[in-house]
Amino acid sequence: MELAGELRRPRTVEDAVAEQQRLRGLVRAESVGDAARWRTAAGVDVAYDDEAGVCAAAVAVLDVASLDVVDAVTAVSRIEFPYVPGLLAFREIPAVAAALSALAGAPDVFVCDGYGVAHPRRVGLASHLGVLTGIPAFGVAKNPLYFRCDEPGAERGSSTPLLDGAEAVGRALRTQPGVKPVYVSAGHLVGVDEACAVTLGLARRYRLPETTRAADQLCRGALAEAGPAGPAPSGGAPSSA
Repeated sequence: MELAGELRRPRTVEDAVAEQQRLRGLVRAESVGDAARWRTAAGVDVAYDDEAGVCAAAVAVLDVASLDVVDAVTAVSRIEFPYVPGLLAFREIPAVAAALSALAGAPDVFVCDGYGVAHPRRVGLASHLGVLTGIPAFGVAKNPLYFRCDEPGAERGSSTPLLDGAEAVGRALRTQPGVKPVYVSAGHLVGVDEACAVTLGLARRYRLPETTRAADQLCRGALAEAGPAGPAPSGGAPSSA
């Protein structure tokens, strides 16, 4: 699939922050369609080998009804941006974009292992990716970052607001009874209510949605296969998994 927006690669922290501010003006953290009509959901995850200076991105497209994987792609590339809290998307997006270039078709929604508007500047990976592709996207994270929330009820589907001060930036969502919650935030073209509903539909047996589980396995496998040498000098070559 092709990107709808320009992939910009800032080289400095100042330029990256400026790019996030630009993207923030384009983010629409609200639903613009009927999520019940979505037939495919794509998990997005990135694994790192910081010592070797490489990362592997994976996109696993699942059928929403059956949870079968219908397409899967990976890409291994050199890490182009340093580790800076709040700017992690700039480490991940180049590899994710390379993987997307090998995807047969566009999914209905992206489910990112990370955050959307639950971000210091309200532009986490899910928001960044959503604007870049023009496709609905949201984040499902394993921890609340530095945001606060009350513990949701023990039953599946219980949720509480994820707060940055007085502002709700997402939800703590219980996907399995008595299991730690996940932290869901809208990214782009989808609201948090729909994001939580889709997450529950994708997390029928485990804490994490199957999209995340599939993408995690793929990117770890791609990173291990690349080995310490990483990608070829050109970098970023995608492959079908």
